[in-house]
Amino acid sequence: MTNSKALVTGGCGFVGSNLVDHLKSLDYDVIVIDNLTSGKREYCRNDVEYWHADFQDVLTNGALDNTGIEVIFHLAAEARIQPSFEDPVYTCKNNSFGTTIVCEFARKNNCRVIYAGSSSFYGGVYLNPYSFAKWQGEEVCKMYSKVYGISTSIMRFFNVYGPRNPLIGRYTPVVAIFEQQKKSGLPLTVVGDGEQRRDFTHVADICNGLELAGRDNWDSEVFNLGTGTNYSINELADMYDHEKTHIPARPGEARISLADNTKTKELLGWSPKQNLEEYVRSVI
Repeated sequence: MTNSKALVTGGCGFVGSNLVDHLKSLDYDVIVIDNLTSGKREYCRNDVEYWHADFQDVLTNGALDNTGIEVIFHLAAEARIQPSFEDPVYTCKNNSFGTTIVCEFARKNNCRVIYAGSSSFYGGVYLNPYSFAKWQGEEVCKMYSKVYGISTSIMRFFNVYGPRNPLIGRYTPVVAIFEQQKKSGLPLTVVGDGEQRRDFTHVADICNGLELAGRDNWDSEVFNLGTGTNYSINELADMYDHEKTHIPARPGEARISLADNTKTKELLGWSPKQNLEEYVRSVI
């Protein structure tokens, strides 16, 4: 479909590795930067160029200057809410300042930037350091579009699930942890009263939306990548038809997430194809 050259930061992670597979299926030439802090080496492909280093270092040392990169999918980040309370400096360095490094590279090399934003914006940007830092990354993209004229688009992800769901201890996303607990015969751990609602979006739909945005120039346009339907955590747990138990609520988490994807459908021609209930049936 294309011979465009793309750079994916965080391309060995959950969303990033799925995006790389999607881009290669469309005949993109792909470069990945991932320091493997949370990404996995086993997701690497032999037809992709990898830099296993900090993306900020690679993008400032000139190694990738003038290499023909047309679009950057910036996914590298500290991507979890709870650890951001423990180390807000690291979170802001990666999610806020790091985005400045990406945009500056894009300015010098005439690239489009597709920024992985977060639906946590709608829960309140001061709710936790993660939400704040991701929002600041959005603001950096907007500034670079307004001041320097580079093309940026902001893609707000809603509760991503699917193949390669990360298993990261007590911070594992709920769909992944329920899968793990079901397979291990352990009770499903429902946080709080379980009535918090989430718009669960399959990683394949996320990747499709990212690639569609990467085809055109945008003036810091914001796109929601969510299904427009949400489920309570209790409803999700019931899909697994398994014993469940409740654990204490955690600070800094929004009560409800629900995407208005009207603009994404209209401007990108995107629509979610995957269904949460069908996915759960397929894994159990």
